[in-house]
Amino acid sequence: MSKQDKPTIVLEKPVMSEHNILVANRGEIAMRIMRACRELGVAFTAIYTAEDEASGHVALARELGGPKSLYRVSSYHDANELMAVADDAGCTAVHPGYGFFAEDFRFARRVTKRDRKMIFIGPSWKIIRELGDKINTKRLARSLGVPTVPGSDRPIYDEMEAERIAKSVFEYQEQQGIKHPLVLVKASAGGGGMGIEEVYDPDQFRSVYRRIRSYALRQFKDEGVLIEQRIKDFNHLEVQIVSDRTGRHPIHFGTRNCSIQSTGRQKRIEVAPGFAPDTLEYTFDAAKVLTNIVDYSLAMAAKVRYDNVGTWEWIVTRAGEPFLMEVNTRIQVENGVSASISRVAGKDGVDLISEQIRLGLGDTLGYTQAEVASEGVGVEYRIIAEDPAANFTPWVGKIEKFSWQEAPWLTMFTHVPTDRPYEIPTEFDPNLALAIVWGKDLDEAKARGLEFLASLTLEGRNASGDALRSNVSFLKENTERLLRF
Repeated sequence: MSKQDKPTIVLEKPVMSEHNILVANRGEIAMRIMRACRELGVAFTAIYTAEDEASGHVALARELGGPKSLYRVSSYHDANELMAVADDAGCTAVHPGYGFFAEDFRFARRVTKRDRKMIFIGPSWKIIRELGDKINTKRLARSLGVPTVPGSDRPIYDEMEAERIAKSVFEYQEQQGIKHPLVLVKASAGGGGMGIEEVYDPDQFRSVYRRIRSYALRQFKDEGVLIEQRIKDFNHLEVQIVSDRTGRHPIHFGTRNCSIQSTGRQKRIEVAPGFAPDTLEYTFDAAKVLTNIVDYSLAMAAKVRYDNVGTWEWIVTRAGEPFLMEVNTRIQVENGVSASISRVAGKDGVDLISEQIRLGLGDTLGYTQAEVASEGVGVEYRIIAEDPAANFTPWVGKIEKFSWQEAPWLTMFTHVPTDRPYEIPTEFDPNLALAIVWGKDLDEAKARGLEFLASLTLEGRNASGDALRSNVSFLKENTERLLRF
């Protein structure tokens, strides 16, 4: 049966009140899921650990759902315990949020295949498996003419073939006018930065290749090696994709730029849309780049019949070359900044988490790409207890004061109580809040962002009596360079 001959998938409109969603996460994302459930008329069941007793998501669960909607668990990472809670509460679906089990296809498969089947609020487990494999994603992209980082799209075991690929990658960079070409050699079975070396000199490639292959065999029992161009000077852009369970007509909610990051490549400020070609000058056609990465992302989503919310992540070089980096098969932390500039059928107030839940439960999209519009510029600040001057080292202690000036152009998401002191749990990243600022253009968004940051009060002490460290100054210092390459 050809793709054209596949039967049309018909969705029955779900009865939201018949569902109960297990919110399998914590903090601000758990709170946003709960609020979205309340808006949709869907019941929820929340979880928390002993370390999170004081978290705002626990208080909100009690407020919106009552005591029976909240279960204490020993760990957010224990799938067996989560399933036990779901069964006891009679849950019909599971929302993983982000992190934890959000991109674990085995967990998603278990949710949908167990004896008491539930719905996984996210893409189907097969799509998570397919796009979660970076090598497979690269192959798929290339089959559709989607640009990827130059290099191999499969593990290389033959030394002569590896040398040919490395030579072509060096030559490609020289043709692009790159003064100091770099090739990345990495163990294909590795991860977390393990088994990776940079090669500056083609004459050194063979010895590096042998060293990485030997390391890969010892560490991972697989001597396969990947060879890629090492791109250093780039912007990190993303495309927000949304689709219903048919996967037939994916749409996009624009682009965002996540290039302002910590030294460890962790995002700190996100801006939507991804460039500002009407305001800033670029050395390339920025408007065309935005259009291209959207079109490429939609083509891939349509090919795999992507069936929920997801993000296509891109590298854009200083020459304006886009390269697909990976696909995140989940809702992302920065979904709200895309929602802040999006309008559907002329109406404000798009909530991508609500859309994710509604579509995940089987509702149809209900609108077309032509009905989705973008207005203004959104900026999201990640407010974190960390010390940027000390390589963004996490800070642990008690927050004693946390407040800000409310404004109609500001949205705050936080699990940190503002009416009492809060001890930051050492078991989790010290993320405190997400602040989303909207402006009619980039200048207004930046001015409002600085106004918000100036109004922010964030004080506390650690066990030694030292003052709280945060990244607020880092956010202020980097606001002026938003969307500048």
